[in-house]
Amino acid sequence: MSSLQEEAPITPTKRKENGVDLWLKTTFTQSLKHAVSAVPVSSLSGGSASPRTPSIAVPSEPTTPTFTDSQTLISISADIMDRTRLLNDETLLKILSFLPDSQRKSNRLVCKRWLNVQGRLFRSLRILDWEFLESGRLTSSFPDLTHVDLINGCVVTPVGSSIYLNHRFISVHLDSGVSAFSPSWRLCEENLLPAETVDRGLRVLANGCPNLRRLAVLGASDVGLISVAEECPTLQELELHRCNDNVLLGIAVCSNLQILKLVGNVYGLYGSIVSDVGLTILAQGCKRLLKLDLTGCEGSFDGIKAIGHCCQMLEELTVCDHRMDDGWLAALHFCENLKTLRLLSCKRIDSVPGPDEYLGRCSALETLHLERCHLRDKIGVRALFKVCETVREIVVQDCWGLDDEGFSLASTCRRVKLLYLEGCSLVTTEALESVLLTWNEIEHLRIESCRKINDSEISPELSNLFCDLKELRWRPDSKSILAVGLMGTGIGEKGQKLLRKS
Repeated sequence: MSSLQEEAPITPTKRKENGVDLWLKTTFTQSLKHAVSAVPVSSLSGGSASPRTPSIAVPSEPTTPTFTDSQTLISISADIMDRTRLLNDETLLKILSFLPDSQRKSNRLVCKRWLNVQGRLFRSLRILDWEFLESGRLTSSFPDLTHVDLINGCVVTPVGSSIYLNHRFISVHLDSGVSAFSPSWRLCEENLLPAETVDRGLRVLANGCPNLRRLAVLGASDVGLISVAEECPTLQELELHRCNDNVLLGIAVCSNLQILKLVGNVYGLYGSIVSDVGLTILAQGCKRLLKLDLTGCEGSFDGIKAIGHCCQMLEELTVCDHRMDDGWLAALHFCENLKTLRLLSCKRIDSVPGPDEYLGRCSALETLHLERCHLRDKIGVRALFKVCETVREIVVQDCWGLDDEGFSLASTCRRVKLLYLEGCSLVTTEALESVLLTWNEIEHLRIESCRKINDSEISPELSNLFCDLKELRWRPDSKSILAVGLMGTGIGEKGQKLLRKS
């Protein structure tokens, strides 16, 4: 019995490990790692192993191997399945940038690392929830944003609202018991965030997104805009709604601003005043402006003159629903490099423009665009065409009150190469012909939805002019057959190159 006890094997916990035991343990651990790396991923996940999968020979006698936390079998298999751990964030970000935008949402659900990295790919974002911005989650999730639209987020959505208002500037939900439906209704006044709240959000955005280039916001004050100007030196485009003269003090700090849209008073939504004082402050601060959009703004000769004197690089001016005082047209000639002038939704042009010797003209102007304007005031229309004598393109769309007498005033613009008339229901074929025959450089003609211009009234002189055009789009009404008859004749195709297959 004693001999049996002496011959009984000694367990590993009771005998001291020698050099051979240590060597066996090290060899076993390395062999197991090598074997696991050779096993397919489907085997590790519980799938059927391939016939060629090498078998793992586990010795029965040696002790059970011990692994540290970083060397467990689960961590080894995770490293094998997630090869992206070997890549740094910059390399992974570059790889994900080649994937289509439709996969961005699904890619963010892979893991937390992909969620953080994927957020750096977003450059443009429209905010609907202000709390998401003010809490800092926006800037932490999307640190590389360059274009941010905060307009809809600046409006408080009533709880349980069933009315949805869609405006060209803003889309909001309204309370069912709207008290604003009155003769002086302003639907958004009661639902706008306070200026202090908007300023706090702008500070958070400026600190988290220093590369911001475009910003659209509603109801901010000069304090919030100054913080954006100081933290975002690359800001180039700004769209500011419910703007007033005091807010323009903050805009003047944006020295690199190139594109600016100011929305003052919008009938039915909100009201604000931009006068000559604000336009002068703007002109002195933003001297690099290339495009300026004034919507619902007041002002006069002095404000436009200040912009022309200070913003010498200004190339495009858009005036929408203006509330300018009489005589403002005479200040346009101070904009010496102005190339495009757009008048949109203006109920009047200029009732008292002043004598012709004070009007001047915009010598560099190339395009005059009139859309949804009231053009029944012949004095204002005449002054407008007088200022725009050197224009090369005239576009008139859906303008009310433009008749033969008003359209004939365009004959003073002798350098016109393109004429586009759409929705001008009072202009006749006779007036069109009288103007076109005075333009010796006309090359492009587009007539659409002008019901008093008829095919049967086209004279031989006008037909000859059509033959010399490079482009002719003739759709004055649904009964016109001239466009169909011109197909294959080559009229309206002068100057085009014919490419033949060799």
